[in-house]
Amino acid sequence: MVAELTQRIERLTSTTTPQWGKMTVDQMLAHCCVTYEMLYDNKHPKPGALKRFLLTAFIKRAVVGAKPYTRNSPTAPVFKIVDRRNFVDEKRRLVAFLNRVQHEGDAKFEGRESHAFGALTASEWNVMFYKHLDHHLTQFGV
Repeated sequence: MVAELTQRIERLTSTTTPQWGKMTVDQMLAHCCVTYEMLYDNKHPKPGALKRFLLTAFIKRAVVGAKPYTRNSPTAPVFKIVDRRNFVDEKRRLVAFLNRVQHEGDAKFEGRESHAFGALTASEWNVMFYKHLDHHLTQFGV
């Protein structure tokens, strides 16, 4: 699966335009990196207890379930990238994150805490990672 996603990412160019939405391709790549930054870079604060409860109760199923995201789905503020980014750097960072997750394997993710949803199974992590990337790569036609 990582090879397929990496091939799709590699087909992007700095001038690839979205089929819907407002993000540029460099912003989309940076947006997709936020999920991995939450895991590895500790640069995004965790939501408070009440917000986390609400996210788990009302949003988790949509995020880790099999149903694809719809176009123009709402985005949490932490995921909004408003400034332009370096396309090559963001592409490289995203592929590196994918390779790191693959290298660590399912055992590293089984029961691992997410910022928003508490402990997830390895399967839920995999669905969340893939579904988000697939949604945005589809958005950009790859």
